[in-house]
Amino acid sequence: MKIYKVACHFLLFAIMINCSAKQSIGVQGHRGCRGVLPENSLPAFKRAVELGVQTLEMDVVVSKDRKVVVSHEPFISRFYCLDPFSNEIPLVDDMAYNLYEMTYDSIRQFDCGSKQHPRFPEQQNMRTFKPLMTEVFDLADSLNRHIAYNIELKARPDYDVLYTPYPADFVQLVLKDIQEKQVFERCNLQSFDVRILEEVKKQAPEMSVALLVDETESIEEKLKELSFQPEIISPYFELLSKEVVAKYQASGYRIIPWTVNETAHIQRMIDYKVNSIITDYPLRALQLLNKE
Repeated sequence: MKIYKVACHFLLFAIMINCSAKQSIGVQGHRGCRGVLPENSLPAFKRAVELGVQTLEMDVVVSKDRKVVVSHEPFISRFYCLDPFSNEIPLVDDMAYNLYEMTYDSIRQFDCGSKQHPRFPEQQNMRTFKPLMTEVFDLADSLNRHIAYNIELKARPDYDVLYTPYPADFVQLVLKDIQEKQVFERCNLQSFDVRILEEVKKQAPEMSVALLVDETESIEEKLKELSFQPEIISPYFELLSKEVVAKYQASGYRIIPWTVNETAHIQRMIDYKVNSIITDYPLRALQLLNKE
């Protein structure tokens, strides 16, 4: 009986250690939870928090009246948005509704939730709008005061002045809202554009930044473009191997791959022991992490 009890205690301890190791891998709701609700919308962020993600991932741009708007594109995308009268946006007007030339009141009139996204057939559709970043903070914090935010500034050199402010102004506007809402310690800023990350470290050295690495890029080469070591490397998940993850973690980086949706791919990232997983289907990742 004594041996049996010892064995049981050992087994319980092993399970607890295993669960603890798995739970140390975070889950980030990509654009909320794009697989099941309209991307970058308040309903999607609400659902992600309710599911139990640790972090909300979102994209931001800037309106004509200098408001920070949650949107993947700096224009109204015809792929998942309808005009204010619920009409399809014709191909000739693709990229025509430039958010940087529109006041937020006019942006809010577009329906970016009722149209079925061609890549996400399981998505539940509803009329919704592009929210302000501060509205996401308010909603999520009302549900969970410990939620973190991974915020991507959608910038690139050919967007300067045309679709977005110059990096210095862009970063300043985002930081202003973050500081006013007192969520600085729970945020990190990310971008594919290294100019943005350099500006973040110039204006707010304490802010954690994530270097986004596209599928056509090299992690090693892109790191060389920065004048500092970012806290996070966030690459396309197929760029990773177990050895690559271990190498960069040993050098002090957190590794947070995007966008990992298929169950087998999520499990592979868990096996690689990445620090967190960005996914359109956070429930899939949470279920795998809680499997045992």
